[in-house]
Amino acid sequence: MTARVAPSLADVEYSRIRELAELAMPMEGVLRLYFGESNLPTPGFIKDAAARALADGYTFYSENAGLPSLRAALAAKTAELHGVELDPASELVVTASGVQALHMAIRGVLDPGDEAIVLSPVWPNGPASVRMAGAHPVELPHPFSGGRFGLDLGAIEAAVTPRTRLLLVTSPSNPLGWVATVEEQRALLELTRRHGLWLVADEVYERLWYAAPGPGQPAPSILRLATRDDAVAVVHSFSKTYCMTGWRVGWLAARRDLALRIGQLNEYVVSHAATFAQKAAEVALAEGEPWISELVGQLRRNRDRCLAALRSLPGVTVPEPEGAFYLFPRVEGLEDSFDFCRRLLLEERVGIAPGVAFGPGGEGSLRICYAAESSVLEPALERLGAFLERTR
Repeated sequence: MTARVAPSLADVEYSRIRELAELAMPMEGVLRLYFGESNLPTPGFIKDAAARALADGYTFYSENAGLPSLRAALAAKTAELHGVELDPASELVVTASGVQALHMAIRGVLDPGDEAIVLSPVWPNGPASVRMAGAHPVELPHPFSGGRFGLDLGAIEAAVTPRTRLLLVTSPSNPLGWVATVEEQRALLELTRRHGLWLVADEVYERLWYAAPGPGQPAPSILRLATRDDAVAVVHSFSKTYCMTGWRVGWLAARRDLALRIGQLNEYVVSHAATFAQKAAEVALAEGEPWISELVGQLRRNRDRCLAALRSLPGVTVPEPEGAFYLFPRVEGLEDSFDFCRRLLLEERVGIAPGVAFGPGGEGSLRICYAAESSVLEPALERLGAFLERTR
């Protein structure tokens, strides 16, 4: 008898973004806008901090929940940005990336046979983590009205069943750029309270918010509305704000019972985030505000230039993103976004993500990451326009 892999793995599809990226990586001359990362290197002051940490001997195990000094720094930053006090010992967990924080939050809530409501289009790792827990994601679309995406609270309420355990919301949204208002967050929190659900909020892009009253100020967080007793878990990462995608450091703020258990379960998943990277993350928090202000200004300029270019193309409709660093244009008549992106890659050497990668509500659209230099963005948009004109 031949040993087999687990049949349940078939329920978890391979990322269509990664599928396209794997095709592109060996190719030369590709303008790469498919991943959610800037092409800027990690700032020097963070790299220098990692080198110092290595020299100082931060090469051994740390606590499963992360270095106490980093958790204390995260608590201080949360108080500074949101006026929310968190206990670093029991309400914060450092993880080896934001995606691990998201996966652990979802896995910590769901059992096989449970359901999770997921607001969509959405980064595919969320629904995939639901399936990896043996649960079923119920994807509900963000309605588009008045020039922005929003919530269909009636549809969310109607989707709750006796098996529903969790509501996943991403704000600022990947891929939409939508940012939940305080009123929308309050409505979601009250809904989850009524039904006894966990609210898992992916707030990884919170510092990349273009309606901020001041440079680098964060988007509204559900933590500002939640009490310590609320079933709330908030996912964060150093990847986007500090250009640290390859460093794999994230964190989770959650109700004490979930946070403490996830800290323990880290032992069986990754033990802990790399210790020297945790020390570098402390320096990112302490010294990173000027960097964030400059980054948000550059991203805003990129966004506006890309919006103007895309809106000049016939048959293309693109909302103005309120946060994150993505555009999600809808292309009239587009029925197979993966095939479109594959052909665009092979014929024009432009790599963007297919809308279908973000759930069925994303088909007919494309995700373009504009966290790149103009030397990449401008020719990429020119080639996209030429490709559209040639293939329509």
